Order: sequence, then C-alpha cells, then structure tokens
Amino acid sequence: MENLIQTVLIYALPVLFAITIHEAAHGYVARYLGDNTAYMLGRVTLNPIKHIDPIGTIVMPLLLYFATNGAFLFGYAKPVPVNFGRLRKPKRDMVWVALAGPASNFIQAFLWAVAFTVLVGSGVQERFFLEMAKAGILVNLVMWAFNLFPLPPLDGGRVLTGLLPPRAAWTFSRIEPYGFFIVMGLVIAGIVGNLWLRPLIGFGYQVLDLLLTPLTALLS
Repeated sequence: MENLIQTVLIYALPVLFAITIHEAAHGYVARYLGDNTAYMLGRVTLNPIKHIDPIGTIVMPLLLYFATNGAFLFGYAKPVPVNFGRLRKPKRDMVWVALAGPASNFIQAFLWAVAFTVLVGSGVQERFFLEMAKAGILVNLVMWAFNLFPLPPLDGGRVLTGLLPPRAAWTFSRIEPYGFFIVMGLVIAGIVGNLWLRPLIGFGYQVLDLLLTPLTALLS
C-alpha cells in the first residue's frame, strides 16, 4: 500500500497533464480546422475533470496495477467528440486532428526532460521531483507511441485512414467498432509492447537526448 501511494503521488500530476492536454489538443485543432463540436461541449479546456473517465482513467489502471503487481497499466480518457464532416477538408484535416494528441504528448515529454535536466544540472537531489520528472517523460512517451498505433479508434488508425485512398480508407474504417478489442488482444499477447511500443519509445528517448544536447552541455 505504501508503494502504491508513492506511485500515485509521483504519477498523478504527469498523468493528469498528459491526458488533459492530449484531449484538449484534439479539440483545439478540430476547432481551428472548422469543427467546434468539442468547444461547444466544453472539452477544449485544461480542466482535467472534463476529460476524466471514471472507469478508464481511475478504476481500470488501479485494478490492473493490483492484478499485475504494477507490471502492466492501461487507461484512457473520455474521447473528445469530433465531427469530421464539419472540417474544411475532412480527409486531410482528420490527419491533423488525430496527430494533435500524440504531438502534445511528445512536447510534454520534452518539457519534462528539460525539467529533469535542469534539476540534475542544478544539483537538486530531492527524489520526489526527480522521479516525477522521469515519470512525466515515460508517461508521455508511452501515450505518444501507443496512440500512434495504426489501428482505429487510436489516433494512428485515424491518421492511416486519412492517408489511404477513399475506397481503402472506407474499408479500413469499418474496423473501428472492433478496434479497441483487437488492440487489447494485441497488447495482452505482447505484440504491441514488443514490436511497437518498446522500439518507438526507445526512439523517442534518443530524439529527446539529441534535443537536450545543447542544454546538457550548457549545464555541465
């Protein structure tokens, strides 16, 4: 129980920021491109309460934490409603709306990495803040990589749908009602983790290291 409390305290802020900004980014870009559905429903906001799903954001992660002793965690927020038909160029613009969420997570991972680098470079040894910054990097890289998986209803699936020719896109989009269950099956089988998440997250860390090279040199 003590370990659980520590884990929750360390991850709470990074997770809230990650899911809130991710969902708000979808709504903001959709509004910019012509669809104000999310804005009218109050979902283009940084208020986390608007994006939290009681089951997907709270209950499921806790149950999985206890069931797997912290080895596997999964959760989700309430999806931001987007009426793709109201976008100015629906097929093209759905790609940008979909990419907005993962892009926001990678930017957040970079900002958490900057915070970690500055803390270490300044000689800060407070474990709580260092672990929170590391958690912020990991949480956002996981969300970035997972949501780019090319299967609807994940963002990567919508990107692929927008890039495919019309007939192929229509056929591929018909997977969406079953996509969540397919993805969960692939996750449980270890396919998503081994063949997608680990390589992409590793690549993400390499990109962050490259971007942070000037700051690291400045602080050393």
